Amino acid sequence: MSYRISVPGEGLSFDCEEGETILDAVERAGYAIPYSCRKGVCSSCEGALLSGEAMVRGQGLKAGPAESVLLCQARPRTDLQFAPTRIRLADVIERRVLDAKVRRIDRPAPDVAVIELRLPIGMRAQFRAGQYLRVMMPDGDSRNYSMANGPHRNDSVELHIRHVPGGRFSENVLSGLAKGAVLTLELPYGEFNLSDQAGLAILIATGTGFAPIKSIVEHQIQQRGTRPLHLYWGANTAADLYMRDLAEGWAAAHDWFAFTPVVSSPDSEWAGRVGFVHRAVMTDHPDMASVEVYACGAPPMIEAARADFIEQARLPAHAFFSDAFVPSGDLALDGGPTPAAARQPA
Repeated sequence: MSYRISVPGEGLSFDCEEGETILDAVERAGYAIPYSCRKGVCSSCEGALLSGEAMVRGQGLKAGPAESVLLCQARPRTDLQFAPTRIRLADVIERRVLDAKVRRIDRPAPDVAVIELRLPIGMRAQFRAGQYLRVMMPDGDSRNYSMANGPHRNDSVELHIRHVPGGRFSENVLSGLAKGAVLTLELPYGEFNLSDQAGLAILIATGTGFAPIKSIVEHQIQQRGTRPLHLYWGANTAADLYMRDLAEGWAAAHDWFAFTPVVSSPDSEWAGRVGFVHRAVMTDHPDMASVEVYACGAPPMIEAARADFIEQARLPAHAFFSDAFVPSGDLALDGGPTPAAARQPA
């Protein structure tokens, strides 16, 4: 049995099989909508249910009209109409499973590992800057990590992994990972990509949210792009800005790139900006009516930035793009509460 689902504002209509999510049906039909975790713990895929009914994991039975539905967890119970925040024809990049060998492990900060994974000879990773991959675990579970290298470096992938106390991957796998070890990857996933607009893009990162931002900036450098980018990187301490020298190097080498580090708990030697990173953005850009914002990192930062930028700085809602990182254990349960935003595996 299948249901007919449609996006009336776009004139689109396609089938959704029984038990299939709206997100899966959209992708199967060759379209793309915003999403991140695919597990019902983030707001990236939120859309409106205009008519019809759907069972939504973490939200229960929803009947239109309903303003907020998680499309990655919504399974139609009738024909329905829905409105995602954005929908477009998908880029044709085949999702693949690859085995990759650990080539290098660096630890630029006490709780961060930067891992370079080398693909087999002749194999290439195809992805868009800002996307993520899944690291498959022996028991069939997986963890999601953003690719930190630009797509032009397609014979390897770079991952930035934060140690999560109690995390199954970071404690049970990462702690024993050594050069030469093999990890199974599935890629690509995600819609956190820089648009083709020409105006200023404000990039915001906290912690290892710097990883997809790094991919985006390196891609623009490789493509000889000149779109103005301003990166604000927030951290608890200066030591947590684990690739600060790299970002400062970009700013010195490219007129179109600016970098502002922001520390919330500085020591006496810190001479830079202090406080919440999104507040630093608002101080510098009180009117965001004509910019785009790309935020990646901790869910509280993303939720605060989204709300404050839209309500206080005139940022259009459609101009806010995000990829939220949370421990993978924070999953929504059927009938239970759903956290506000999310994606970062343990």
